[in-house]
Amino acid sequence: MAAPVPLSRRQFASDNYAGIAPEAWRAMEQANHGHAPGYGDDAWTERAADLIRELFETDCEVFFAFNGTAANSLALASLCQSYHSILCHEFAHIETDECGAPEFFSNGTKILPLAGAEGKLHPDAIQHALTRRSDVHFPKPRVISLTQSTELGTLYDLHELERIARIAREFGLAIHMDGARFANAVAGLNVAPSEITWKRGVDVLCFGGTKMGIAVGEAIVFFRKDLAKEFEYRCKQAGQLASKMRFLAAPWVGMLEAGAWLSHARHTNACARRLARGFADIEGVSLIARTEANAVFAKIPPAATDALRARGWKFYTFIGAAGVRFMSSWDTSESDVDALLADLREITAALG
Repeated sequence: MAAPVPLSRRQFASDNYAGIAPEAWRAMEQANHGHAPGYGDDAWTERAADLIRELFETDCEVFFAFNGTAANSLALASLCQSYHSILCHEFAHIETDECGAPEFFSNGTKILPLAGAEGKLHPDAIQHALTRRSDVHFPKPRVISLTQSTELGTLYDLHELERIARIAREFGLAIHMDGARFANAVAGLNVAPSEITWKRGVDVLCFGGTKMGIAVGEAIVFFRKDLAKEFEYRCKQAGQLASKMRFLAAPWVGMLEAGAWLSHARHTNACARRLARGFADIEGVSLIARTEANAVFAKIPPAATDALRARGWKFYTFIGAAGVRFMSSWDTSESDVDALLADLREITAALG
């Protein structure tokens, strides 16, 4: 059987399309020598967890799961009882794209989606949701879940996070952060990771590795260590305890030790900004949201999107607000961006 043929060009459908970053690949290769204890009792896993503690400048509990759905769902389940509820944005991944996994792993915790401009929860909407019902007949709010960067590629700034944290403290709620693209958020805001997590009231972060260039593996970071009690049992029960854990952990060592996680994110964000500037100059194309991380959302005439697809370009049209999503990756180049823009200019000019 012939080997599968990869796509002939780098695409903009998802940062999941990209391969493994060289720093992560090298670390996996280095871990692939000799024997090492299983189930996380190895030096690679210990080093990766210590690097994450150094990165966030605090002592925290760190676990590794295979994917983001498991990371989010198990983290939320550790915060909730079955009669609780989770407030999130209506576009949040835990609401739209995880097949009910948060509810499943929490034995029925209810998700309460809220509307909000630019993919973000607004403090006033949170306040209203928390005060409209407080009787025993309504699922008791327990968690505010924030996505950083959001599903529309926007960012919660320090002021927004602080306002939400004040509400959480007032009502005794925990804060969960879905950080599938957390690296892009740190790069976009140009702040220390601690400034947009535990210093702003975040209790648990699901730190995405896959989208920043790791093959498999997300880090679940508990800044409140008491909330992580017996979390290893949740991971095992859910099939998320890797027997050869060093191969989930080693890529984190490769990405964190020399800062590749952040340099790649800065490059990725820069490619998205280049694409957004190009879209802004094409007649008939308009941006839907600000480009603050590595996602560009635009309104493009259907005939033009059909023509782009006919030329081999891949992108999504069903994520977030109405429109077309283009996502840059760690290996996106300026020439990739310029090639897409050149095709779109040619297509829109022909369509008149």
